[in-house]
Amino acid sequence: MKRIIIVTILLLVAAGYMTVAYFKNLSPPGLHTSQVMSHIPGDAAFIFEFSNDNGFDEIFQGNTLLPAVAGKQTLDELSLLREQVLTKTLLKNYFYGQDIFISLHPAKNDSLNLLITIPAVKTLEEGIFNNIGKSNLLVSPYTVAGKKGYTFFVKALNRRFYTIVNNNNILSGSFSKELIETTAAYDDKKKQPFELLPAKQNSNSPANLYVNYRELNALFDNLFKNSNTDIFKSFRVLPATAVLSLNYKSDALLFNGTTTTDKTAPTSYLNLFSNQQPVNNQLKNIFPSTTAYFINFGVADSKKFTTDLADWYRKANQAKEKAALLAKIKNETGVNLQANFNSALMHEFAIVTTRYQEKLGIIAIKDGSKLKPTMLNISTGMSENSGRFNYDKVPYFLLGDAFGIFRKPYFMVIDNYLLLANSYAELESYYETYINGKFLIKMDSYNLFDNLLAQSSNVNFYLNFKNSQTILRRDLSKPMYDLFKKNEPGFNDYYALSYQLTASDKNFYTNFCMKLNPADTTLSANK
Repeated sequence: MKRIIIVTILLLVAAGYMTVAYFKNLSPPGLHTSQVMSHIPGDAAFIFEFSNDNGFDEIFQGNTLLPAVAGKQTLDELSLLREQVLTKTLLKNYFYGQDIFISLHPAKNDSLNLLITIPAVKTLEEGIFNNIGKSNLLVSPYTVAGKKGYTFFVKALNRRFYTIVNNNNILSGSFSKELIETTAAYDDKKKQPFELLPAKQNSNSPANLYVNYRELNALFDNLFKNSNTDIFKSFRVLPATAVLSLNYKSDALLFNGTTTTDKTAPTSYLNLFSNQQPVNNQLKNIFPSTTAYFINFGVADSKKFTTDLADWYRKANQAKEKAALLAKIKNETGVNLQANFNSALMHEFAIVTTRYQEKLGIIAIKDGSKLKPTMLNISTGMSENSGRFNYDKVPYFLLGDAFGIFRKPYFMVIDNYLLLANSYAELESYYETYINGKFLIKMDSYNLFDNLLAQSSNVNFYLNFKNSQTILRRDLSKPMYDLFKKNEPGFNDYYALSYQLTASDKNFYTNFCMKLNPADTTLSANK
């Protein structure tokens, strides 16, 4: 009996020693990813992470999800590069199974550059690069910013791919020599802006998407010739980063995760919605079928929202301007606009842009008949339920930044909705839509898409690719629009995209969705 006890104790000690030794040799969760991402220059708006193995390829084999987003030519080039450099050379032993990070960076010539970053499983010896050159791949050494680099001339592409070896045996590469020079000089000791996934969640995800909202403006400046485009505008000033994991579906790209706000940065408009509870999305039921894109806001506690908004104006040094406007309205009309509007406001309001470039503000109110006299008293009447505001910036100070596009708009009250537009013709057009029930929600294609989304949120951006074509033709830079309209495959293969923020512990649970068109409604590039 004693011998059994002693043997058992020895086995337990040995098992404990082996366990401690095993975990001691493991890197702390997130450390490896953090080391890799520290070598990616801080102007990256997006980083896409996936594993360099056959599993990722098998997931997307045979469908157009990725080619339609990245562009078939770009994806073919990356696939050929990966095959000839990382798969069919001695480098396979160093990089197979490791995560690849592809980051998107703005370039000086109004274009975008890709940077590929990948860690090696063992020390990258100099001799390994000298032995991988072959007939279809020429390798030349060089030095940049004190770091050893190698140029790969890929004959099949007739292009040079520039690489450098960073600290910790991390390889960076790009077709852009300028971007590689920037990467080589980048200080990897800087605090990288992205939040990381927990190690267990990272290992279970086939791919991850990292978003740095503060770098979106620079990216949009390269994508759009119209720098004032309101597409995704509110998100582009949000001081936050997101990390989203891919959930595979054969006809849609679905990512979900968390947006983490920077509590030390000045508050943006969207930060106000992180203080709310999620709202069941109902306002979308009256959006017109011609909708190109919309941004829908939800506030469970409208009183708290208006209080937070007032504090936001105070911090932005606009409280005096707001107070002066409201005082002027009170003196000239006798209307206590802020109190009347606050008591009428329900839980949702939205900005909708149609395919005809009409812009509508749609606000859910408790009782249209009670709010109507207030609106008429501060306006020049057009009809018994419509008019034009006599005062500037009223919607901006009542509802915030997103409504700044309506300086002195026309309004209309229909049932329990307050409508705003910059022309009376736009209101009349929507009135016809409302009376005849020509709503987005009645379209099968929209409902198939909507079924993939969270039904409760606080901020929901939606863009319909077909209905947005005229606007994108006007606003996108020519190279970007040429890429957009191609259908081999391209964005025309997609029906719509949505980006949702749902408040959670002062941050946001985040959903991103892009769904392909049903097979029988895919557009031809010539239509």
